[in-house]
This record gives sequence, structure tokens and C-alpha cells, in this order.
Amino acid sequence: MAAEGNAKPAPTNDDIVVTATRTSSLLSKTPIAMTAIGGAELTKAGISNPTQLDTAVPNLTINRNNGLQITIRGVTSTDNTEKGDPSAAFMLNGVYIARPQAQEVSFFDIERVEVLRGPQGTLYGRNSTAGVVNVLSARPKFKLGASLDAVYGNYNTLNLTGVINAPLSPTLALRAAVNLDRRDNFVYDGNLADGVTLHPFKKNMAARLSLLWQPNSNLDIYLVADYSKSKGTIDAGVPPENFYANIVSGARPTFDPPVLLDRSSRAYRTLSVAQGQQSRRNNDDKGVMGELNYDMGKLRATYVGSYRESKRDEIFNYANGNVMAAFPGLYWQTSHELRLALTGDGPLQAQVGGYYFKERSNIVLDLYNLLGPNTAFGFLRNPTISENKSAFGQATYKLADGLKLTAGLRYSNDTKSRYGSTVVDTYSNIQNAYNLGTFISRSTQEVTAAKRSFSKLTWRLGVDYDTPLGLVFASVSTGYKAGGFNDGCEVGTGPGCSQNANALYYQPETLTAFESGFKLRLNPAIRFNGTVFHYNYQGLQLSQTANICGPGGNLPCQVTRNAASAKVNGIELDSELRPMNNLAVHLALNYLNARYAQFIPTPGVNFAGRPLDRSPKWSGTVGVNYTIPVGEGKVVASGQTRFSSRYQLTDMGNYVYFYQPSFTKSDLTLTYTAPQERYYISAFVNNLENKVTVTNATSGFFGTVNFADPLTFGARAGIKF
Repeated sequence: MAAEGNAKPAPTNDDIVVTATRTSSLLSKTPIAMTAIGGAELTKAGISNPTQLDTAVPNLTINRNNGLQITIRGVTSTDNTEKGDPSAAFMLNGVYIARPQAQEVSFFDIERVEVLRGPQGTLYGRNSTAGVVNVLSARPKFKLGASLDAVYGNYNTLNLTGVINAPLSPTLALRAAVNLDRRDNFVYDGNLADGVTLHPFKKNMAARLSLLWQPNSNLDIYLVADYSKSKGTIDAGVPPENFYANIVSGARPTFDPPVLLDRSSRAYRTLSVAQGQQSRRNNDDKGVMGELNYDMGKLRATYVGSYRESKRDEIFNYANGNVMAAFPGLYWQTSHELRLALTGDGPLQAQVGGYYFKERSNIVLDLYNLLGPNTAFGFLRNPTISENKSAFGQATYKLADGLKLTAGLRYSNDTKSRYGSTVVDTYSNIQNAYNLGTFISRSTQEVTAAKRSFSKLTWRLGVDYDTPLGLVFASVSTGYKAGGFNDGCEVGTGPGCSQNANALYYQPETLTAFESGFKLRLNPAIRFNGTVFHYNYQGLQLSQTANICGPGGNLPCQVTRNAASAKVNGIELDSELRPMNNLAVHLALNYLNARYAQFIPTPGVNFAGRPLDRSPKWSGTVGVNYTIPVGEGKVVASGQTRFSSRYQLTDMGNYVYFYQPSFTKSDLTLTYTAPQERYYISAFVNNLENKVTVTNATSGFFGTVNFADPLTFGARAGIKF
């Protein structure tokens, strides 16, 4: 694969080849804080979607919150609307996926997943403040083969993956993969009389077709087309009263939290409120991407282009069943990235690139009977456009044997616009989203019109030294996320426009990261990694639903504002121990002190010193793998316990300070693998404690609580042909 360097380094049994620096390198020799997990390891660990990556990646949480919300080292984004940008860039085969709703891809036929922590941009087309999650699907190989993998578990879980790989000629190879992913809801139906079912929560079908053409040693072209159909119900939350008592809202100088109730797992997860209508999703996502690598001797050119379309067709219930809603939306995005890299074994390694990204969407959100009988409170947004133009480059110079200095720059320019209106439509009758009467009239409550551009120069400086014991490194880097706008329009720009510029627009957020670390091999049986980091985080963007929109200032909408500043300090330690040939022990410990430095959201409320959300001070993992030879095959018994200290979940719109107490979750797996890995069969149990942990919490009429996976168990099996 020409884009990944002249010669791919050979991995060891506890190392892996990665492309985080846009060239092939061993994970142990890559001078950044990152975690890489190979496809086989994902399967063995039962990691089948991004929300399960926190079992293997330090200081990472990925939650379902109307799409994926990725938090890395306390840095996150709470705006999952069509105008918001995530703080962490989610990529599929190096292509940025903008919409959080399109990011929950099933991990089928995956080569590896790379998670980079900290600001990225001087090597990547898309900038990010928190980090990068890059999912890399398996590329075609010039070898005939096929495989079939299956998972069956509780909650009627069924996951099937089939793969065929075939060389069509000495220079052309094809790979096709299909996946079925089905599961019932983790929420129990506590009101059967409403006639609404909560199952299945997901019933997804996905397919991917890949082609690799290598006509000679200087050129390769990689093409991928993928399509997925996502179906199922949407109701995945419960009322906050399921988990908490004494929920007090309103601005106040104290930060008294609600009382967490001591209840069973089933009681926490039971939705007893009658649902207004049957929820369902019927979403489509499809895309094509291509990567071209051409080696011109001492210079290599790489082009990555993509086009994606998404259709959201969702009917669901807001406010735990009290408000019926419908959401049709159409999205498309395109991106183009061109990089030039120096090749060869000289002391200088360098890459420069340009990047272009554009996204356009047309969405409607209707809330039925919220403002009165037979009315539809509608948010019409057509179009919302986001455009990014960037230039970036990074150079590494070998100062002495083993000692390298790295410097990088990036210029980003973002332009965002959104037009539409907030309306109240009247019908002769509204029973639910499936049964609307005759349309009578429309009243426009507020015009939405906003456009603004942002630009920023970010940079990176680093040094690394490859010692006889391993790699040590240090860096200073900066990250940037563009600003944006809220609902409404600026006073004087049109009829009914009531917002001043300070309320309508919010500013970019920036982050400066100081980091140092080491990746050591103390002897063949001990590997020890560590990272120390400090962030200066300015203008972090916070989004909440609040009743402040519309001409009267009393209609609900999402509002984003900038907090003044935050500080993040942390230590990440992990080690791999092999005291015996058949025994491997993994130990990890993370310390994270992520807190507001300056932030007074309203007079009398001072957040200085308060922790950032989803940022436990302590977390860690203890894992053991024990291998028993069985003839020419083997049995592997694996156990892992993860622990986390308490973390906050602040409802900033209502000033309610929810929290998740400290917890542990343990996983057990027993796997038999046949000789030459022709097939395997495995039994597993995850979250043995059946601990229900809160991932998102809000209060008030629209209040809801979302939670992570409870106890799951089942069997996995796979065969290769």
C-alpha cells in the first residue's frame, strides 16, 4: 500500500502497524498518544460498534445521544444538530463523517481502529480539538478467501457478517462484505396498554464493496462503495425520575445534586409512561470513496475523495412519550484531500496537503400538539451549508541517531450558513405522525437566517528520541473548532428578526495541548507506556435545550454558548506483562483532572473549579488472558475489569447537576480457536455486575436519562474458507 511508506514494518505479537502519521509505523514507534485495535482483537473482545471502544481506549467515552457523542480527555461536543461540529473527528477509511447520526457504523470486516488523543490537523484533512477515531475496513488482498462470523446473545441479539475476497487478475482484487445487526431494546416496556412496542431497537443491514488495483509498483487505486439501511425503534431513554429524586432546577450559587435512587437494573430501565405513537427509524446511508497513491521516486502523491448521502426518516416520542415528533432529513457531503510526501531514507520526512469539505442538509422537525390541539410546531431548515478549506503540512527532521524534531502548520477556513423558519402549522386533526388531517394554515414564529466565516492557524511542535529501552516523546499542539450560530436572525436583517449578534453567534473553541510520554519495552516480557498532558481550553462550546427562542422568548430550541476557559491535566499509564508464555496481563490506570477555569453562565453561578462532564478523575483496567494449548488449537480464557470514579452530567439549560457514581464492570470470555485459525467458537458475558451507568441526563418537561449497555451474554463463532 504505497500511501503507508516504502516498507511496511513487521509487527510483533503485541504490536501493530498503524498509519496515524500517514506513513506505516509500529504503534510502539509512533510518537503520539494513541490506541490501535486490530480487527481480530475487536472480534475477540466483542467490540461490534463504536460505543464499546471505551473498554479498550483510555479516557474515551462514546455515547448514543441522537447520534454518537465522543468525549476524549473531557473534550466533547453536545451539539448533534445539522449545524454542529463534533470535537473529535470520526473517520471511515480516512474520510471524515460529519453527522453523528451516521457514525454508529457496525464494526464488520474491520482491519483496525485507531484512536488518536489530543488535537490533530497538521497531518489530517479535518481538524479536531479532542482527537480522531479512524475506522479502517479490510482492504482487498490478492488471495482467494471467505469468512463467516456470527454472534447470538440476550435481547435477541444477532450479528452476522459474511466476507468474500477474490483476485480478479494479478493486478486487481475485490472484497465484498455484508452485515446484519439486530437487537431488542435495553429499555423495558412498562406500559403495554399503550399498544406501542419498543422492539427491535435496531435491525440494520449493511454492505461494502472494495476494489484494489495495483498495475505496477508505483501506483495503486483503492475504491470503496458502501450502503446501510437502519431500522428499529428510537425510544432509548427513560424519565429522570427513574434514576434520581429531589431534582431541583434553577440558577443558584450551590451545586447540590439530585439523589441517585438505589434500584434494580430493570427498575432503572423501565419506561412506564404511555407513548404517544409508535417510534421507528428508516434511515439510509451510502457513499463512495477513492484513494490514489502514485510514487514518483522521491515524491509520493496521495488523493482521497469521497461523496456521501444520508436520509433520515424518523418518527419518535419526545419528553418520554408526552410529545409526538417526526424528523425527515436529507444530507450530503463531499470531501477532497491531496497530499504530497517526501520518500526515501534521508533525514527529512515531510508532507503537505490541501483539503476541501462541503456539507448540505435539508431537515424538518415537527412536534405535534405541543402548542395546542391539532398543531405542529415545526423547525424548517433548508439549507444548512458547511464548507471548509484547509492547507496543512508537517516535517520531521532527524537531528541525530534516534533523535527527531517535528513541526507542523495548518490553516483552516470555515463558512457556515443556515436558512429556514420556525412555524406553527394547523391541521383539521392530528392523531399522530402517521395520521395527519387536512392542512389548514401556517404561522411563522421566527425566521432563521445566519451566515458567518471563521479561520485559524494552528500548529504542532514535537521531539522524540528512540532509546534502547523504547521511545520517549514530547509535543505542543493546538486545535480549533469553528464557531456557529443559534436559531433566529439578527436584528435589522429581516422581518421578525429579534436576536442581537452576541446571542445569535458563538465563537470558535481553541485548545493548546502540552504532552510528553514514553513507550518502553523493559524486557521481552514487559511493555510499559505512559503519557502526561495539560490542556489550556478556551471558549469551549456548550449546547443545551432552553425555552428562550421565538418572538416571545418562550419556545424550546437548542442554544450554544461559549464557556470562558477550562484546564485539563492527566496521566495515562498502561502495561503489558507476560510472566509466562501462555499468560498475558494488561494493567492500565488513568488520572484526569478536567475542570472549568472561568465560567459564569448567569449571575450568581460560578463554575470555576467544577469538573467537565463525562470526566472521571480515576479510571483503569485490569485484564488477564490465559492460553491453554489443545492439540494444534488453543483455548483462551479472558477476564477484564474496568473501573471508573464518579463523573458529572450537567443539565446546563436547567442548572441540574446529575452525576454517575463510581462503578466497576467486568467481562469474561472463553474461546476455542482451531488449528491454523480455521474456525473459532466463543462464549462471553459483558458487564457481569449488570451495572446501569448514566451517559446523558436532562430535566424538565423534555427531561430524559440515557444509559450504557447492561449485562449482556451470548456466543460467537466464525469460520474461514
